[in-house]
Amino acid sequence: MNFDDEKIIELYNARSETAIEATQQRYGAYLTALARAVTGSEQDAEECVNDTYLRAWQSIPPACPLPLRPYLARITRNIALDRIDRTGAQKRGGGELTLMLSELADTLPDTVGEAADTGEISAVIDAFLRTLPPFEAWVFMRRYFYADSVSAIAEQSGMSYRKITSMLYRMRKKLRARLEREGVVL
Repeated sequence: MNFDDEKIIELYNARSETAIEATQQRYGAYLTALARAVTGSEQDAEECVNDTYLRAWQSIPPACPLPLRPYLARITRNIALDRIDRTGAQKRGGGELTLMLSELADTLPDTVGEAADTGEISAVIDAFLRTLPPFEAWVFMRRYFYADSVSAIAEQSGMSYRKITSMLYRMRKKLRARLEREGVVL
């Protein structure tokens, strides 16, 4: 069984339980890796991915997310972040996620949850990412969406750790300026 996104969406629309199996086969490993990067725990990652399948089942239909991968990734990431908030993992030393969030602390407003609900910050960040060269956008997403370590990004890109940290610092400064220009209260 090897389904493409359109066929998987058709299965969800038909309320076929095969939709979950097809989603798991096509995206299970990817979603698990994403959840593990955020939570730092294999068990939490598995639970987050299972919750992702449930949310996908509940939201499709009416949603018709094509491509399916970023839709599922967003669900998984949000579930993983919620899990960390609930379990207090950051207080236990949350690892890479805590470091990543501390990098963004001076860039994003303290009330990020409230602003994000309105979509204001999300829209500004999306617009900001579209202005970046593809490689810089990739680095930004690897660090701040997928919670990859700077070392992993440097290794994947073939660039030095120092070059990646400099690039991320400059992008955070640009993002902060963009948020301020757009009137997002920091």
